[in-house]
This record gives sequence, structure tokens and C-alpha cells, in this order.
Amino acid sequence: MVWNCGKYKIEYGEKVLIMGIVNVTPDSFSDGGENFSVEKAIETAMNMEKQGADIIDIGGQSTRPGHIPVSAEEEWNRLEPVLNELKGKISIPVSVDTYYSYVAEKAVKCGVSIINDVSGTINTDMANVVKNNNTGWIIMHNGSGDIDEVKTFFEKTAEEIEKMGINKNQICFDMGIGFGKTRQQDMSLISNIPLYKLNGFPLLLGTSRKRVIKEGTGQENPKMRIYGNISADTVAIFGGVDIIRLHDVSNEKQGIYMAEALKKSLK
Repeated sequence: MVWNCGKYKIEYGEKVLIMGIVNVTPDSFSDGGENFSVEKAIETAMNMEKQGADIIDIGGQSTRPGHIPVSAEEEWNRLEPVLNELKGKISIPVSVDTYYSYVAEKAVKCGVSIINDVSGTINTDMANVVKNNNTGWIIMHNGSGDIDEVKTFFEKTAEEIEKMGINKNQICFDMGIGFGKTRQQDMSLISNIPLYKLNGFPLLLGTSRKRVIKEGTGQENPKMRIYGNISADTVAIFGGVDIIRLHDVSNEKQGIYMAEALKKSLK
């Protein structure tokens, strides 16, 4: 199966893909602004590719609970120098984490192939950016929701993007762990992927360092939640997730590779 993302035709289904996170923000809950400088962000992205990432996801504002949104202009001011400097330095697809169509349009002109949209809505302006540039579009369920609600959102979204004339092969879904949901809803969504995953669409899991991992492990320090993340990754891989978005490529990839090997041995 292929996910169409600009010049990239990303194969999924046989191999779980790793999306490395680079937060170009001063206030991320998970990494405390350690990639806020252009030089550090570039270094982190390049290291992630060497460590085995298949996609790099770059964000210009925190979306943690209680965050203060920044303007589209401020978000772009953070992203532009990083995206320009990164061009030609890595060979894997770059995703931009934004819900602003203004930012998405400019990012595509800087070589970005995927729009990671956490808004939870089908914005017409964003849809036009995706359609006109043939980019990949990650559409996330944002807000409280159980398995049935998330499945219904995915189904209705699939119908809506078809009516807009967007190729379904450009779309990836994300169940939105930690976005407006209770920890029990998060746990249920991680554990029951076959009940709501849609055929023909890749599914992305993003639990890295989030509160649901704290809930299950008791680990207060987000950077120390690696083992909890690997456990969540493993359950999701057995459930059929296609892409895992994470901070710690070098360590978590071991869990991902092992989970894949065990899944392939199932009879």
C-alpha cells in the first residue's frame, strides 16, 4: 500500500514507519525547548534520519494541554529558517505539524511533503493546499471520543475528502491520543485499533511522552517514559498501526522492530 506525499510514495503496511519529532518551540512539555535553535533542530533531524526515522515531523508551536496558541506568522517565523536550512541535508520526507493553512502553503514551498494537522476539522483552505500540492495529509481526531466516535469521524472524513476531490491515498488518520480525551479513552484507543481503523488508510499513533504513559507507568518525567512508550507501541503494532510518531528514535525503534518480528510470527 502507498501513501502519496508529494514527490514521495511512502509504502506502508509491511513495515511500521517511524516519524521523528522535532519541536522548534520554547515551551514543549516533552523536550523543554531543546531544539528551539535552528542549529540544534537541524542536528536533531539529521541524527534521527541516521538512527532510522522514515519521516521527520517539525512543529513550530506546542499543542500540550493548556498551551497558549501562537499566530500563524509567529509559527512560520520559527519554522522557515529550519525548513530552508534542512533542504538537501536529509533524504526522507519532512512533515510540518500545523493547523494553519498559511503555514502549510509556505512549508510546501520549502520542500515539505506532509501536513500533520491536529485541528480535528476539515478546513477548506487546508484542503486546497493539500489538493493543489498533492501533499500527504494527516487528519487527527481532536476532542473527547470513544472507539465508535473516532471510527465515525474517520468514516465521515473519508467521505468528505472524496467529495472535495482529494485522492484518498493522500490521507493518513490519527486517533488523537491526549487531545481532549480521558486517559481511559486513550488506553482504549491504543488497545482496540482493529475496531476503528479504516481499510485503505494508514493509521498514525502518537503517544510519545504523553500523560497516558504517565498514567500507566507512574513516571513523572516525560523523557523517562521510553519503556512505557515501547509497551504502547507494541500493543498498537499488533493492532495494525502503520506509523509511530516519537521523540526517541534510537531506543524506541528496538521495541518497534521486535514487535514487528513477533507479529510476523503469529499463526
